[in-house]
Amino acid sequence: MGSSVITMTNITKRFKKAEVVKDFSLDVKKGSITGLIGPNGAGKTTIIKILAGLIYQTSGTIQFYESCDDLDVNRRRMSFMIETPIVDYNMTAYENLNYIRYIRGYPDKNRIDELLDIVELTDTGKKKAGNFSLGMRQRLGIAMALLSKPEVFVLDEPVNGLDPEGIVDVRRILQRLSDEQGVTILISSHLLSELAELCTDFSIIRKGELVENLSHEELQSKCRNHIVLKTNNIERTAAVLEEKLSIGNYKASNSGDIMIYEQLDNIETISKTITDNGLIITKLYEAGQSLEEYYLEKVGGSHD
Repeated sequence: MGSSVITMTNITKRFKKAEVVKDFSLDVKKGSITGLIGPNGAGKTTIIKILAGLIYQTSGTIQFYESCDDLDVNRRRMSFMIETPIVDYNMTAYENLNYIRYIRGYPDKNRIDELLDIVELTDTGKKKAGNFSLGMRQRLGIAMALLSKPEVFVLDEPVNGLDPEGIVDVRRILQRLSDEQGVTILISSHLLSELAELCTDFSIIRKGELVENLSHEELQSKCRNHIVLKTNNIERTAAVLEEKLSIGNYKASNSGDIMIYEQLDNIETISKTITDNGLIITKLYEAGQSLEEYYLEKVGGSHD
């Protein structure tokens, strides 16, 4: 990943006496797809509105492209899609995009056909937006937000209310933007499972506070079934795993735990082999959670 394109440091937002965001920090790297994940009411929309300049934080700092200066100037390199996109139901997809192009003064009319291809609406022809499905209107909203060729695209709950097919469509479009055009994406959702395979990084938020930052690989590791092993000598244990048990799919943590991702039904043989080689086992058990279980544990057991 590259340098930071969005950095929020110790952001707090109060509305009268209510603190809806509390000492929140976020770092979005260039080229990443970062998921801001939390239950409804966790403060996600407030954070995104602060980034968009629609409201201002009570305290804390924001940097775009590692600079606190000229935030509004740097916002021109970004695009935001917050809440429901405004679509004229009496216009076609092409007409909606052309109207937005006109009022924004964007000169390149060929951009419309390019965007219709990106959001997979090329074949809608003369069909009015009022006859679109919710997913199609959401994809049209994405196209409108992409008109100016942003380097960074920030979306607030873009898959909320969509059926499974619509969710897959939006994920595919965002993945394509990242892979083919290098757009950095920050996307919020109240369900971790919706974005688990899309995002490279995750920031989990609850009641306005950051719960955890983790990468896609770290999330998969934590939610993957494995054996947790700890002994009195991590280096010798690793050698025994490889030489005596032919186990290569394992990872050692900074705390000295070893996570083993193979031979999960062979825990008794692993235990005996470790002890037969003169090592003392201080920890040995099976672990693993589903994405849903992990998420609910982090946010307090409720999506609401």
